Amino acid sequence: MKKAGKSIVFTNGCFDILHAGHVRYLAAARAEGDILVVGLNSDKSVQLIKDDKRPIVTQAQRGEVLSALSSVDFVTLFNEPDPLKLIQVVKPDVLVKGGDWAEKDIIGAGFVKANGGKVVRVSMVPDISTSLIIKRIVELYS
Repeated sequence: MKKAGKSIVFTNGCFDILHAGHVRYLAAARAEGDILVVGLNSDKSVQLIKDDKRPIVTQAQRGEVLSALSSVDFVTLFNEPDPLKLIQVVKPDVLVKGGDWAEKDIIGAGFVKANGGKVVRVSMVPDISTSLIIKRIVELYS
């Protein structure tokens, strides 16, 4: 795709319970280039970075839902706690993360910039998160 002149955008996340914030974020990421590749934390990876009760939705189902979004071109799983190895394989032109991440803390930012790419931080939608959704469900049913 790069040989065909397409710009590759990469982002990653757990995308455990897909919500409007995720959809808006992925649409904004896709707008940064021609092809959007989403690195999806595997179930094992989610447990490493969240806790043993997560993910709520299995990796197969999360991948299926992400793949159905028009903004997403490719979804690939990774087992590590962070996507650095995957970023090094994909070699994206644009690396996108949420605005809640400082650029200095974005895994792979240095690699992407050293290879002529750029890092874009997308503003988060206030009051929408998987953690808040889980909290609301627990409060409603406890």
